[in-house]
Amino acid sequence: MFTGIIENTAVLINIQENDNNLDLSFTTDLLSELKIDQSISHNGVCLTVVDISNESYVVNVIKETLRKSNLGTLKIGDFVNVERSTQINSRLDGHIVQGHVDQIGICQSIEEQGGSYFMTFKYEPSENITVEKGSVCVNGISLTVVNSMPDSFSVAIIPYTWDNTNLQDVQVGGSVNLEFDILGKYVSKLMSRS
Repeated sequence: MFTGIIENTAVLINIQENDNNLDLSFTTDLLSELKIDQSISHNGVCLTVVDISNESYVVNVIKETLRKSNLGTLKIGDFVNVERSTQINSRLDGHIVQGHVDQIGICQSIEEQGGSYFMTFKYEPSENITVEKGSVCVNGISLTVVNSMPDSFSVAIIPYTWDNTNLQDVQVGGSVNLEFDILGKYVSKLMSRS
C-alpha cells in the first residue's frame, strides 16, 4: 500500500526483454535504502525489486501490467515517480493507493496559473469514476480532483509537486497511469450490480 506522496524520482537506465515481460533497471537517490523483494511504486505501479547492484536496481514488469499501464512506452533516460510502501506507523499524507493501475489517461491540457498548474486528463469510459474534491492517483501522485466529468477530470498541481515529480515532463497528448479511488471503485461496482 502507498500514499501517493512521491519520495523521489528514478531514471530508467536499461530495458531487457524477458519473454512477454520487461526487466527495467533504474537508478535513484534512494538506492542505498532499497532491498530485494521490496515493493516500490513506479509512476503508480507497484513493482517488486528483484535485483540490486551498486549502481541500479531491477524490477520485472509482466505482460498484464504492460497492457494496463504506460510503463512499456518508457525510454532510456525517462524519469519515473517512486514511492516505497507505507509503513504502518507513519502518517497517511495522501490517500490509500494500492499501486494497481486501472487504466491509462491522456493529457488533454496544461494551463500555467501563476506558479501552479491546471491539468486535464481524459480516459476511456469505464466503471472508474472521479468526484470533485475526491482523490485520484496520476503517475503515482495523490491528487485532488477539481473538475469531474464522465470520461475526464482536472487537477490543480502545486509548485512543489510540479518541481519534484515527472508531471513537468508530461506533454499534451502524453499518457499517464491512473488509479482511481478504491472506495469509489467499490461503490461503482456495487451500483452496477443493482
